[in-house]
Amino acid sequence: MSEKQGNQNVLLIGSGGREHALAWALKKSPILDTLYCLPGNGGTQDLAQSVDINVDDHTAIIDFCRTKNIGLVVIGPEAPLTAGLADDLDAAGIRVFGPKQKAAQLEGSKSFTKDLCESSNIPTARSRTFSEAASAKSYIHEQGAPIVVKADGLAAGKGVTVAATVDEACNAVDQCFGGAFGDAGTKLVVEECLVGEEASFFALVDGNTALPMVTAQDHKRALDGDQGPNTGGMGAYSPAPVMTETLCNTVMNDIIEPTITALREQEIPFQGILYAGLMITEDGPKLIEYNVRFGDPECQVLMMRLKSDLLTALLAAAEGRLNEIELQWHDDPALTVVLASQGYPGAYEKGSVIEGLAEAAEVPGVEIFHAGTERRDSQTIATGGRVLNVTARAETVRLARDNAYEAVARIKWPEGRFRNDIGWRALEREN
Repeated sequence: MSEKQGNQNVLLIGSGGREHALAWALKKSPILDTLYCLPGNGGTQDLAQSVDINVDDHTAIIDFCRTKNIGLVVIGPEAPLTAGLADDLDAAGIRVFGPKQKAAQLEGSKSFTKDLCESSNIPTARSRTFSEAASAKSYIHEQGAPIVVKADGLAAGKGVTVAATVDEACNAVDQCFGGAFGDAGTKLVVEECLVGEEASFFALVDGNTALPMVTAQDHKRALDGDQGPNTGGMGAYSPAPVMTETLCNTVMNDIIEPTITALREQEIPFQGILYAGLMITEDGPKLIEYNVRFGDPECQVLMMRLKSDLLTALLAAAEGRLNEIELQWHDDPALTVVLASQGYPGAYEKGSVIEGLAEAAEVPGVEIFHAGTERRDSQTIATGGRVLNVTARAETVRLARDNAYEAVARIKWPEGRFRNDIGWRALEREN
């Protein structure tokens, strides 16, 4: 154990459901002193002191860390990572959990990841990268449909079109280069449409050592039956039944380890969470894309299943000591249902009042993680697209699902909506 690892003041960056779940897990640590959350939300304020600093103001964040004697900064979302917040904190001598800017390109640039996969023989979809529409459309016509069009940069989980027709793919190209995703769409990747079952695989990485975590599956589509547009995620569960021990070992050997090695050889070691979005095909697991942080809402189900002290593990990753750590997990599955504003992922209204949260939290095994909320006086107000994560852990997926939906039914929020079929793949296997 590090000599610095006495009780720690921790600063958690972010405002979503992922950060509320991380705050909930960090708060249980015996080595936590004071937890701060920048900016936090209506749920985190029960666990942490909220910090009102612009996340883009790295100098102000560094000053705050020095004033409050912060022992570790945990960066939740991808945007501050790709903006180099970890680099600036490290340069100021402040311990940080999360990759530096160059390593964060694994999520920040899909073309960067595709090039790395090609050079390291990491199994992934065949693809081409384009900087203008005409050549992208020409390639799409050559390849035919179904085909996938992805904005190269960060688009909050909404920059991917799985096109069933050539016309739909070409429209996605026009949308991308037309500014629908801002700077994220100045380049795009067109790739083959992989067929199989999706799964999420997580590894805790310290630059050299990778420690596999438990798996999860999420529900990207907005509507029941996996219909409608892609979202940031409408629900998730853990573990992913498709991910057998053999498949997990294959992913570590063929995808995670070669990635870490390739980055280290480029002198951009990765430290943080490496989250591989996978397609389990007839030919084995293939990488769809990387994220460089905990998934949202996958983090919520992972934290519900984690037995080990999260803060001890994150400190070990930040200090290059993961070889000293062994993670323990609850065997029971966990499931989360996202409550979103009507209209999400499109336009939605803010400011509606949510009631019944205390009654919902009384359902056994349920935790409610806030995402797009704030507290005004004694009321909880919806302020975002994805607003609440109603999360349950139980002996079976069915019981976890039933408990989560019982809690959802107790929440009074006419302006909200949710999917009714979270966990359907796992339930089919369980049956």
